[in-house]
Formats: sequence, structure tokens, C-alpha cells
Amino acid sequence: MEIRKLNTLRGLAALIVFFTHFSDITNWLGGALGGGSGAYGVMLFFLLSGFLMSYLYLDKDFNQRNITDYFLARAGRVLPLYLVVVFCSFILSSSGNDSLYNIPDVNSLLGHLLFIHGESVLWSIPPEIQFYFIFVGFWVLAKNRAGYIYLSILAVMILLFFANFPRIYGDIKGVPYNVFSVLRTLPYFFVGVVFGMHYRSLNVPEYLRKHWFILALCLIPLMYPEFTPVATGDKARMWLSYEVLLVMSTVFFCIVFLVPDNNVLLANRVGDFIGKISYSLYLFHMPIIVQVNRLEVSVVIKLLLSLFLSMLVAYISYRFFERPVAKLIRRKASNKSINCAPTAPDAT
Repeated sequence: MEIRKLNTLRGLAALIVFFTHFSDITNWLGGALGGGSGAYGVMLFFLLSGFLMSYLYLDKDFNQRNITDYFLARAGRVLPLYLVVVFCSFILSSSGNDSLYNIPDVNSLLGHLLFIHGESVLWSIPPEIQFYFIFVGFWVLAKNRAGYIYLSILAVMILLFFANFPRIYGDIKGVPYNVFSVLRTLPYFFVGVVFGMHYRSLNVPEYLRKHWFILALCLIPLMYPEFTPVATGDKARMWLSYEVLLVMSTVFFCIVFLVPDNNVLLANRVGDFIGKISYSLYLFHMPIIVQVNRLEVSVVIKLLLSLFLSMLVAYISYRFFERPVAKLIRRKASNKSINCAPTAPDAT
């Protein structure tokens, strides 16, 4: 069953990242929407990812066919476009062209291909891939030992808190790695998983399901570094703050559990469209903003042009590459499952 309002939430996450980077690069509104605020959009992505994996898979049997379908679906959704962007960035960077992302040598390329390092917005893809494997551990426990999922999540979050999210990064024979990236994102995946486990079973009273809970989204801009009253040092710790985790989890809970599914602001064609192209929009918006910023035009024109081009490129990418490749992978996986299925014995 599709939860349609999640499309809009995914699109909103991509737009938060877009406007943050535009504000940083062009100093639009004095940079008020920048300063690392795009992290809140990425946090929503990770909450959504953990939620959807839990919602879609934890009720299924843990067997070879379902595991294969799971990894193929995840890989088909993320890997093809990511690999194209990484290889194109490497080729362009090697020739001195900065049109995409800076991946200047083979070691940097290996870091991206091994999902242990990420340049610019690409940093968020390795934690996503790494969590796909962590989630399999939850899946193993889901049928008969679901309580251990909560226990393990609690233990890891306490450990991360007291260890102050250890900054483990460096290089192995020149190949960069960054374990810190996945450590700081785990709490958001975890909360998403817990919410996904209870989406079907949690019976929210009808009197609590109100459209005005959509106002919870207003809590996100209130945490922007330029607007929040917290001290300067705390602003740089947004990923390491469990207070931020609490607020973002509250926003996510309100939207997913309390806002009615037919909310016109969340369930609409515009939200569906932006949600579908959100991954391509996320990967391509930064280089486009950088190139548009070189034009001698007003910042408003830059904003409109950057948003239009980002949407256009994202749509072309989704329509002619991302979706067809994902469908091809699913179709081949389906055919393989049919061919490998045991045949029924003869009636005789």
C-alpha cells in the first residue's frame, strides 16, 4: 500500500537541501537558509529510508528469494544513477573540468565505489548503502526476536552518545574512508525503522488525526542556524544532537501518523512529481547551482533558473534513466525467480 504523503515529504527533503545550497553559494537572503541547514533535509531522507525498509520488509519471511528481491530493489533505486555520477565526475575531474563533483584520482574513485567516502552531497550515499546491510540484521530478528531490535538500537544509541560519535576517518593506502558519516546517521535510520514497525499496528485515535498537525513542519526552519537561539558551538553539532533527533522524529511522526492521508498539501500531484524525481534532484542540483551562479544576472533569476534546470535535469534523469533501469532490474529479478522456482510434481 502506497503512503502517498511520503512522496511530498521526500520532495520537501530535496528542496530543503536545494535551497540551503543555493543560499550558501549565492548568499541569497544573506545566507540565512544556509549554514548547514540542508542536514535537516538529509535527516528526513534517512528517516524515510529506515521507515520504508521496515514497513515494506520486516513483515516478510526472511528467505533467499525475499533477500534477493530486497537487495535488487535497493540497488536498483540507488546504485545506477550514483555510479553514473561518480564515474562522470571522475572523468571530468581528471580532465580538469569541475562541472560535477571533485573526484580527481583513482583513490578517491575507489573510496566512492567502496561506499566508504563521499564528496559533497555524495557523502550521504555510503551510509545509505551500509545501512542496507545493517537492516538485514533487524530482518533476521523481526519474526521471533523483535524485542532484540529495540534493545540493539537502544544500546547503539547510548554507546554513540557516551562515545561522542567518534570521528573515525582517514585513508588506507591513499583510499579515503569516513566511518563517522554512518555513525552520525544511524539514529535517524533507527527511528525510521521503529516507526515503520508500528505503522500498521498503531491505532491512532480519530480525534488525534488532524490536518493542522502539518504545522509540525514549521519546527524545521526554527532550527536553522540563523534562526535558532542555541549557542554557536551547538549549531555545528546538529547531527550529534539528540535534541535535534527528537525534533525531527516528532516532525516525522506528526506527518506520517497524525496528518490524515488525504491532506491536500501532502497528497497532490506536485508532491508526487517532486518526490519521484527527488533522488535525481538531490544528486544534480549542486553542480547546476554552481554553474548558474557564474552568470551575471540577479540572484532572483539565478534562483528561478537553478530551480528550473535542476527540476528539468532531474526529470530527464528519472524518466529516461533512473526509472527504466530500476524496472529492468526488477524485471530480470522477477524472471530469475520464476525460472528458479521449483516445478510442481506430476499428478501421476
